[in-house]
Amino acid sequence: MAEANPRNGFFSMGQKTLAVPMELFAENRRRLVASLNKNKKVSKGSVVLLQGGGDQGVCEGDSSDVGPVFRQESYFHWAFGVLEPDFFGAIDLSTGRSILYQPRLPEDYAIIMGHIPTAAEIQERYRVDEVRFTDEIPDHLRSLQGSTVPTLLLLEGPNTDSGKTTRPAAFDGISEFPTDNSILHHEMAELRVIKTKMELEGMRYASKISSEAHMHVMRTIKPGMMEYQAEATFLHHTYFYGGARHVCYTCIAGGGGSGAVLHYGHAGAPNNQLIKDGDMVLFDFGAEYYCFCSDITCSWPANGKKSSVPLDVLATLKPGVSWRDLHLLANRVILEDLTAAGVLTGSVDAMMSVNLAGRLFQPHGLGHFIGIDVHDVGGYLEGHPERDTRPGLRSLRTAREIQANMVLTIEPGCYFIDFLIDRALADPELSRFLVADLLNEYRGSGGVRIEDDVIVHENGAELMSVVPRTVEEIESWMSGDDAFLKNIK
Repeated sequence: MAEANPRNGFFSMGQKTLAVPMELFAENRRRLVASLNKNKKVSKGSVVLLQGGGDQGVCEGDSSDVGPVFRQESYFHWAFGVLEPDFFGAIDLSTGRSILYQPRLPEDYAIIMGHIPTAAEIQERYRVDEVRFTDEIPDHLRSLQGSTVPTLLLLEGPNTDSGKTTRPAAFDGISEFPTDNSILHHEMAELRVIKTKMELEGMRYASKISSEAHMHVMRTIKPGMMEYQAEATFLHHTYFYGGARHVCYTCIAGGGGSGAVLHYGHAGAPNNQLIKDGDMVLFDFGAEYYCFCSDITCSWPANGKKSSVPLDVLATLKPGVSWRDLHLLANRVILEDLTAAGVLTGSVDAMMSVNLAGRLFQPHGLGHFIGIDVHDVGGYLEGHPERDTRPGLRSLRTAREIQANMVLTIEPGCYFIDFLIDRALADPELSRFLVADLLNEYRGSGGVRIEDDVIVHENGAELMSVVPRTVEEIESWMSGDDAFLKNIK
């Protein structure tokens, strides 16, 4: 078993946690070199230069010396797997050689922060070809191509989910080098969309420990407890038993009406409501292990029948299918179920034509890519379908055609949000389908979201998140019956 840090070519948190090989990142670097060397826009003798994440305060501009637990910048982690802050990394496209540049720390650093790894230790830890200090970057980069000053390929491009832009590497003396910020982002983002076998193992492990923690929450949370106690239970279980120090996003622990707030749990609503007897709860939690993310939502007690939406989507998910079409399929099934329940009336086709589901009941996309980021990159890269701007579709995080070895979430939801109900009732285009008296009875009841993590294979999809879903499974598990464990490999 590997130790709790990268040693002997593996990362593991010990005990029964997953050992992630450093070869995973070497393979990613080889993929990147091969892809860039095929790109005719890349200058001969170019060098990829990436800057890792830096130490930071509690928030930008904060004067406190107390910072959060460090989490590596995602593109840098994809290429190098480095845990520590303030590193740079280079990849020479002509040779494939990998170089890490570590910060030169003062000797007194060891008094407070412990042993300062040597260059040889860093090289062994992360299995790169060479390790230097960050103050050596200019001279060392110049030496890579002999008398030729290499062109530096820097990472700069938008995240189509957050709207933020990656930060290109910068160091004292970079003005002496020719740089190109136009190529690297697209190439790396495209490679991150398709996972390798080793990456899929990391994804499976993150989903496994999250599934187990969700099941633990089901058995321990009772009416009369607070929402944050569900969050705390999940966090303890994934860290204590799975070695996951981080979660991929702020935990959403919604009881009753809180479940209708899509990103509940934020600073203004910190999972601080009482869970009352009879509430539907919506718990959206995802553990992160060595930057591999999971994203699972459980809603229970269920509403009296098995939900067909995730099953319909999962059965249809395979290479060649449009993600947009799967989203519309989920919308249709939701409308059919609400019509059967008497909440809606009229033609489902007519409801689809005005995007009733997206404008009222499911104001978010069917799901998203997931990987080193919970909302992983590559949703709207050049060369793929652009974002649909219509209501109900503009929230889709991608409209791409599905390919093998993509990893996505499937998360259909149905919510009763006062603001959207009021707007729909006042809109003749939508109100003609609404049975107002019955719809109003659902105000304050919250919402339901069923979210699973799946891997796309050539002939279908693999469900990674295994948790009780049907009424029978949930009631049996919560009563203490372990029969469901037979479904977990």
